[in-house]
Amino acid sequence: MIAEKDKVIQRPDGCYDNVDFTKAVGFKLPTAKASYLRRDVLLFANAIGCTKDELHFLYELHPNFSCFPTFPINLPFKQTDQDVYDFLARALVTDVPGVPPFDPQRSVDGERGIDILHPIPTSSADLDLEIAPEIVGVYDKGGNMIQEMVQSITDTKTGVLYAKITSKAFGIGQGGYGGPRGPSTINHVPPVCKPDAVHIFQTTPETCLLYRLCGDYNPIHADDAFAREGGFKGAFLQGLGTWNIAAHGVLRKLGGSEAGRLKSFVARFAAIVYPGDALETRMWRTGEKSVDGRGVEEIVFQTIVRGDGRVALSNGVAELWKKGTGSKL
Repeated sequence: MIAEKDKVIQRPDGCYDNVDFTKAVGFKLPTAKASYLRRDVLLFANAIGCTKDELHFLYELHPNFSCFPTFPINLPFKQTDQDVYDFLARALVTDVPGVPPFDPQRSVDGERGIDILHPIPTSSADLDLEIAPEIVGVYDKGGNMIQEMVQSITDTKTGVLYAKITSKAFGIGQGGYGGPRGPSTINHVPPVCKPDAVHIFQTTPETCLLYRLCGDYNPIHADDAFAREGGFKGAFLQGLGTWNIAAHGVLRKLGGSEAGRLKSFVARFAAIVYPGDALETRMWRTGEKSVDGRGVEEIVFQTIVRGDGRVALSNGVAELWKKGTGSKL
């Protein structure tokens, strides 16, 4: 619950009084429980394009059966459900102090990232997973409202923190209140040279229908008529679908498909991907560093739509633990 003095009040012209973006910083939204089965892990690996030579992601009896490292990114959607749920009802965000509510028809998912702090098990059996969301920044840029959030996924039984998920949501035309502009953006621009690796994934009319079974049941990814009402030419691939396909490409091409080598992954959503588009993820090794005495390799990547060259994912950067450095993950 937020205090009455921190609530914004909508005027007849649609704008709000009592707006103060700084009141939102540090606000903790309600926590949610999460659970999943080995079947969910297998389904996710299939949906993002893992292939039979990566059987450790696709077969539960493989001696090295592993959960693909970005799997937790979908748990805030799925939570504890094992059946289809009402995505639009769940998407209604709790009121945040000092901030106008996001208009879902004028809001887009701008960026997602994950920091993997502990390898997530292949099922949540014996775990009590809790997702704790916190607002870490709300900014006012060019009349748009940008809300930055971190969601921590923790096993409350043991205190193990498995992952931190970062996100930036853009409320188009929902700013203009004189709020803080926020920190300068760090841009990871691809080098002007041949990529060190390229991964190609051909989507089909069924790709978004398969990926939605991982927890993103937004009808805009299945129902052409519903999508056209929003101004799109038809149902389109989930942004996190493209994002996870790219993550698989990076780990496969430069990380040996080893689950424990992906340390972090982040990218911006730059363009809509429609069923039938071919995705090409280009990767460049851009540097190395040491973290707790272990080697980490930085990868800058960009995902384009083959044919017309649309950039689907921009500002992409991944970190991989170097092979043979004794990662404790």
